[in-house]
Formats: sequence, C-alpha cells, structure tokens
Amino acid sequence: MKSLWTAVCVLVASIIGCHHAWKGNRVLTEQETAHAITKLRGAYEAFNRGDIDSAVQMLDAHVEWTEPKEFPGGGTYHGIDGAKKYLAQSRAGAAEVISEPERFIPVDDRIVVFVHAKVLPKESDTWQDIRLADVYTFEGGRVTKMRAFANREDALNWAQGNRR
Repeated sequence: MKSLWTAVCVLVASIIGCHHAWKGNRVLTEQETAHAITKLRGAYEAFNRGDIDSAVQMLDAHVEWTEPKEFPGGGTYHGIDGAKKYLAQSRAGAAEVISEPERFIPVDDRIVVFVHAKVLPKESDTWQDIRLADVYTFEGGRVTKMRAFANREDALNWAQGNRR
C-alpha cells in the first residue's frame, strides 16, 4: 500500500511539473539573466540615440509589444515591425527622449525594468518626467513579450502573478 501511495505521489508530481512547464514557468539562469540585462541596457541606449533598428535586435520575430492605453499610441503591437512602429512614433512628437533603466528585477522568465523617462516635447522647453516599468518575457534568449506599465507596483504584481 505504501509503494502504491508513493507511485501516486510521483505521478501527481510529474503531472504538476509538466503542467507548469507547459505554462512557461521557466526561470532564467544567472548567466541568461546577466546576458539579457546587458542586451536590455544596449536597447535602451539605442532607443535614446534614435537607433530603433538596434533597439529591437533582441526581439523575437513574433513579439507581442503592449503599451498602456493612457500612453500616446498605447495598445498592442505585433512583430518586430509593430514594435518599431510604436517606438518610432513614441519619439516623433519629442525633440528629445531619454529612457534610463534604473533597476532590473528578474522574475522567472521575465525581467522587470524600472525606467526613468524624460521627454522634451517639440516646441517646448518643459521636460516631462515619467517613472514607469517595462516587463520583458524571454524565450530562447529573445524577447517574446514586452508589456509597459505606468505604475511600477502593477508591473511587479503582473510579472509575479500573470503567466500568460
């Protein structure tokens, strides 16, 4: 009876483990995380230079890019061309845009980036100062999803709890 109970426990644990694997609960290794953070820093630097092509180099061809509805041009964009379209239009109304990553927080297969954005609209001398968060989901060394949040706490909660 004891061996039957052990077999049932092993079977249930295997099913649960497989179920979690199907849902994408992969954890980036320390080396993968360090590499991803280096690439993300480079992407923000490229965006700040206005080099959109370099900014999207680490994106998967089928990336899903989502910006909050309250952001200009907010919504969901698909593929690298969609992400490039959003990034280019986000700079179009500004004389200068600076997006500085302040903190990188690994969460399983995601990296939450706290961003300090400063925007100088065209024909204005008043900078807009914005603190936000971007959440990147990785698969095979590429970003498969990017979701931005106006509220950093919302980003952390989403990254920790949402597995879709």
